[in-house]
Amino acid sequence: MTGALVTFHDVSFAYRHGRPVLAGCDFRLEPGERVGLVGANGSGKTTLLALTVGLLRPTAGDVEVFGRVRRGEADFREVRGRAGLLFQDADDQLFCPTVAEDVAFGPLNLGKPRDEVWRIVAQTLQSLGLAGYEDRITYQLSGGEKRLVALATVLAMQPEVLLLDEPTSGLDDQVTERVTEILLRLPQAMVLVSHDRSFLKRIATRSVQLKEGRVETLVLEVGSDGR
Repeated sequence: MTGALVTFHDVSFAYRHGRPVLAGCDFRLEPGERVGLVGANGSGKTTLLALTVGLLRPTAGDVEVFGRVRRGEADFREVRGRAGLLFQDADDQLFCPTVAEDVAFGPLNLGKPRDEVWRIVAQTLQSLGLAGYEDRITYQLSGGEKRLVALATVLAMQPEVLLLDEPTSGLDDQVTERVTEILLRLPQAMVLVSHDRSFLKRIATRSVQLKEGRVETLVLEVGSDGR
């Protein structure tokens, strides 16, 4: 076991009848880190996040999360209660009729009291500039609004680790700035998949690149916010 929150030990993965996406991949997320993860389309960035929470299972190697190698569904069920995954497509994350119900779903599923859940919902929506959206119909929202609500569903679970797949995709500059400032204030360790290099320069404490199935160190000039 290691002191890291997430460790990939020589992990390989291939989709059925496809070439390997990850091939002997090693990766670590330490407490307090915000790791930017970049790479070409199809390089395995989303796959790495899915493997971390057990939505996919490696064909070889070990995935260690929160100090334990995880293999079975029971192992990963615990991980999903402690690690929040933002999907690349907001429509994959939102399935309740209203915004409030979507944001409340995770905390309720974790067994939190309903009064506490509705406080969490209100606070989370307020932090993202979505106060007053509670009764909005989710499927009627714009793409950018759906993206923010999807992020709210993750933050409302108050996870120990954030796995964010393109968190600023579809957002205008003003909303991107708001999301950046919110993420910079959060204490959680994060893996941030993004094609937005300027966003990563501001927020990431280090960045890595997936290339030919492996993680390589990537040098990005880190901004003053990403110490």
